[in-house]
Amino acid sequence: MNRTVTQPGTRGQEQAPAAGRRRKYVLRLYVAGATARSRQAILRARQLCEAELHRNYELEVIDIYQQPILARDGQILATPTLVKEFPKPVRRFIGNLSNLTGLFVGMDLETQGTTRL
Repeated sequence: MNRTVTQPGTRGQEQAPAAGRRRKYVLRLYVAGATARSRQAILRARQLCEAELHRNYELEVIDIYQQPILARDGQILATPTLVKEFPKPVRRFIGNLSNLTGLFVGMDLETQGTTRL
């Protein structure tokens, strides 16, 4: 499984946007191989992003078997792990990502005009 980016963009876009523009969320999902658990985590992360962030995100999927250095640099100890890199503070969610409401609260994501809780 190769590293993929769901929304176009670059890693360098982690700067604060100009006033009046929405913040672009930068999320990284670390998975281990092309297993059913990895596929489920990718699907859940994409569902969360589409439902809550409304195309205002960059989701990077990183297979730790293909890119172990990125896992080491990200201090990833278990998979799947979803990391919200930007906006700060950095948040991590480890597990199967099945509880989207809990994930939404735990990742401290702001909706764009939507209230789910």
